[in-house]
Amino acid sequence: MTHRLIILVILIVLASCTNQTKMEVTRYYQAQTNKPYDDVLQELEIAISEHNFRITGHSRVGKVIRKRGTKSFPEYDTIQFCNLTHAREMLEISPHAIRHMPCNVVTYQYDGKTIVKIRLLPNDPDNPKLDRFYDKMNKELQAIVDFAVEE
Repeated sequence: MTHRLIILVILIVLASCTNQTKMEVTRYYQAQTNKPYDDVLQELEIAISEHNFRITGHSRVGKVIRKRGTKSFPEYDTIQFCNLTHAREMLEISPHAIRHMPCNVVTYQYDGKTIVKIRLLPNDPDNPKLDRFYDKMNKELQAIVDFAVEE
């Protein structure tokens, strides 16, 4: 009986010492189009602006690689953007949400198509107010992608 009690106490102590962090799943929204690549980039910039975001960075990865000598390298771009009003609201709900800033959309050519892919904000059932905010923002992010690929 004493051994069982000791084992039970050890198991309880071990369970209380484990790091019980929540796993976060990264979700993406993706769409593709036959539109010319540069048209898609222009449409992305327009959509980002129309949703009251500001572009904070644009990396023309494919273009730079081609400039360095790989002439047939396909297009690859990343665009980072942010809306400070949304950012403030999100950070007031949870300071830990900073890890999701800024928003990031990638555009690239693959198999004759232009692909646009954006990282969505995660679900957070532990914080209903943040979860509602993320749902609202994800709809905006998806609308930005949809506008850019619309033919």
